[in-house]
Amino acid sequence: MPVTDEAIEKIKAMIVSGELRPGARLPKEADLAERLGLSRSSLREAVKALSLIRVLDVRQGDGTYVTSLEPHLLLDALSFVVDFHQDDTVLEFLEVRRILEPAAAAMAARVMSDEDVAALGRVLADLADDAPLEELIRNDLEFHRRIAAGSGNSVLCSLIDGLSGPTARARIWRGTTEEGAVERTRQQHRAIFEAIADRRPELAHAWATVHVAGVEQWLRGTLGAAGAPLG
Repeated sequence: MPVTDEAIEKIKAMIVSGELRPGARLPKEADLAERLGLSRSSLREAVKALSLIRVLDVRQGDGTYVTSLEPHLLLDALSFVVDFHQDDTVLEFLEVRRILEPAAAAMAARVMSDEDVAALGRVLADLADDAPLEELIRNDLEFHRRIAAGSGNSVLCSLIDGLSGPTARARIWRGTTEEGAVERTRQQHRAIFEAIADRRPELAHAWATVHVAGVEQWLRGTLGAAGAPLG
């Protein structure tokens, strides 16, 4: 195992064991390096790597701390990785969305508060019939974000948020090239909302599956026909 990876694993073990808890300050570099049997340069590289993925927070002049370790922080790296994929590998992200988003919609139908359901309805109601495509996409992202949050599962919500980048580009592309795509999206959003509002998780799951699968099916056909990457 490379020395830096070994250093990362040792710091991780301290966190997992509870020796270093969320918000805790790491010992001084020299003391921690000696304790873990590492060179200070290896420890420094490990701290740098863990700060990039939001496990550690390096505060200049103050010290290094364990972050809150909340899912939205730790999964930030996912959206960073996802944004690099702009070719037909976006289909793989859509496949994951097709698994996760129906589950989130079903969970939201069970546990989403009445107030949040009403707010979800307002997201749809506030979208003008003649809204430009950019506004439609923002509305679409907000609609899906609220459903994910309404699932009550912060990890699931963070995963779905992290997958929104390249799949949003696919939705923009579809909206500008496929006739009727915008109206079909609005109808499906309405069906998903009504299923959640009526507390019908199976129906919410089914409509969310249809909704995401439609984008995936369209993109497969378009990429296959064009033979060109999504950019």
